Amino acid sequence: MMPGRLGLPIAQENPLWISWHDSNWIPILNPANVMDYFSEKSNPFYDRTCNNEIVRMQRQSLDLLNNMTGVEYILLHVQDPILYVIRKQHRHTPSEATPLADYYIIAGTVYQAPDLASVFNSRILSTVHHLQSAFEEASSYSRYHPSKGYSWDFSSNKALAEKNKTEKSKETPAKEEPSSLFQRQRVDMLLGDLLRKFPLPLPQFHQTQNQSHQNQNGNTNSNNTDGQDGVSIKQEPVEHASNNPNEAGSGMLMQVIKEESRNDMKPPPEKKIKM
Repeated sequence: MMPGRLGLPIAQENPLWISWHDSNWIPILNPANVMDYFSEKSNPFYDRTCNNEIVRMQRQSLDLLNNMTGVEYILLHVQDPILYVIRKQHRHTPSEATPLADYYIIAGTVYQAPDLASVFNSRILSTVHHLQSAFEEASSYSRYHPSKGYSWDFSSNKALAEKNKTEKSKETPAKEEPSSLFQRQRVDMLLGDLLRKFPLPLPQFHQTQNQSHQNQNGNTNSNNTDGQDGVSIKQEPVEHASNNPNEAGSGMLMQVIKEESRNDMKPPPEKKIKM
C-alpha cells in the first residue's frame, strides 16, 4: 500500500478510496444478518468501540441501542437482495442522533458514501482538468509566422489519429468474463420486482381490439335484453315471396300487364308510296 502525503496509508488518509467484502457471506446475505456481516473483524469501516459491539458481546438485543449514548450503527435502508445502507451516528438521547457517515453494501461489497464536500471537490477538479487539457491541445495547433501572423495547423492531429487507429487495431480484444450465478439470480429478482411494481403498458393495437370486443359484447347484451322484454326488431328483405294466393295472383297480373305494354310499344308500320 503506497503511503499518502502525510506519511499515512491511503486507506487511513481517505476511506473513500477503499472497499471491503467477504466472499463467504455474499450468497447468504439478507436483511437479518447484514449487521453481523458489517461487524466482521476484517471490515475497516467498523469501529470496535461502538455500542453495537458492547451489545453484541453481552448477547443482548439491538433494541437497547436507543437507550444508550455514543457511536452506533443502524440499518437505514434495504433494497433486498442487492443494496443495503448502514448509517454511523452518535446518539445523544433516545430521540436525537447526529449522523457521522453512511456506508452502502452493493452486491456484498462495502463502500463509504462520499460527503457533499468531497463530491463538489471531485467534480470541480475533474472540470478544471478537462478544461486545462482542452486549452493545451488547442494551443499546440497554433502557429505563428512574422509575415502571416497566427494560423492553425491540424496536420499533426491527423497523423496522431492514424497512429492511434493502428495501435488500437493491434491491441487484443478484451476477454469477456461470464456472469456468476449470484449476479444472474439477483438481477432476475430485481427485474421481476420492477415488472411487478411498474407493469408494461399494452400497445395501442391491443387496446383498440379490447374496446371493439367490449362494444360488441355490449351490443349483444342489449339485444338479449330487448328480446327478453319482447321489443326485438327483425329486419326482413324488401322483395320476398308471399304464401298468400291473392298476392301471388296480383303479382302475375301485374307481370302480364307489363308484357302487354311492352308489346304495344312497337313502332308504327311504314307507309308505302303508291306509284
